[in-house]
Amino acid sequence: MRRHEKMQDETIVQAVQEGDAVTTSGAEPPSEMSVLQAELELVKGERDQLLDRLARLQAEFDNARKRESKERLDAQDRAVSRTVEPFLGVMDNFQLALKSGGTAEQLRAGVDLILKQMDDALKGLGVQPVEAVGAQFDPRIHEALGSIETKEIPDHQVVEEIRRGYRIREKLLRPALVKIAVNPAQVAE
Repeated sequence: MRRHEKMQDETIVQAVQEGDAVTTSGAEPPSEMSVLQAELELVKGERDQLLDRLARLQAEFDNARKRESKERLDAQDRAVSRTVEPFLGVMDNFQLALKSGGTAEQLRAGVDLILKQMDDALKGLGVQPVEAVGAQFDPRIHEALGSIETKEIPDHQVVEEIRRGYRIREKLLRPALVKIAVNPAQVAE
């Protein structure tokens, strides 16, 4: 008798899952308890499937976040490596210059060579110095720290560079600090 009821419950569960109307072939109609039990089993099954799917989606999201973080750090490391590598030779030459026991003139010549190597490294990164001495003063790339009155140089021409300015392509990294000419003859005109 017990086995018969179990088989009947399984049949009801299957019918409920398939959306069929629940009917029994036997003379006994399904009890309300059996129908509710079948619906409960169906809902539990759906819940388990949803929980499993949620767990898989959470794991995929965590993996994607870890992968994105690792890729971002790798890209940052590559950018720093490309930027630093040209300057490693410059550092080596500074250390060699400090260890050498030459005269002041030899040290100066060595530092000039290192400075040229540094300029080449900056050019390799697309960094160019701002044109200064002899150029017309441009407030977009120059910052005037003073003026020199003269009749020999056109008004507002840069006559002295105090600190070199740099730009990368068209973007200004820092302005050149300069002194400019003030020509009273041209100012009066």
